[in-house]
Amino acid sequence: MFKQISIHSVYVLDQSEALDFYVGKLGFEVTNDVDMGFMRWLTVALPADPSREILLEVPGPPSLSNEVAAQVRDLVTKGAMGAAAILITDDCKKTYETLKAQCVEFTQEPVTQPYGVDCALRDPFGNHIRITQPAAQPREVDDSDRARWGTDTP
Repeated sequence: MFKQISIHSVYVLDQSEALDFYVGKLGFEVTNDVDMGFMRWLTVALPADPSREILLEVPGPPSLSNEVAAQVRDLVTKGAMGAAAILITDDCKKTYETLKAQCVEFTQEPVTQPYGVDCALRDPFGNHIRITQPAAQPREVDDSDRARWGTDTP
């Protein structure tokens, strides 16, 4: 029925600051920057995957009422919006070191997982982003994984 996802949105509180982070630090490129009068349509994409864009959207009209927008801004700053993106890399530890040197705030250092090596960071607004280096051969989850994740549920 569908062929691909072309755009998904991430709520940001300041689009200029979002550009500094997503373009200046993470290496995305601006694909659209249009002043529509009632909103700024600002999308970015990775150079290696230009067909999948992220809309850096400020919560507010026309898609949200002022009241709901205030609630969304509060949730974003609390980090309660879930994963904004999972970015794939060939070398998670090197990517981590490069971004750390640019003062990116990480919430988790690179960790070997059953599916590869990954780490976690937040954008300047509180959105969660994971960086993953997929394993050549993912393995089954074991008790050491469950212990590290803080769960004993199989």
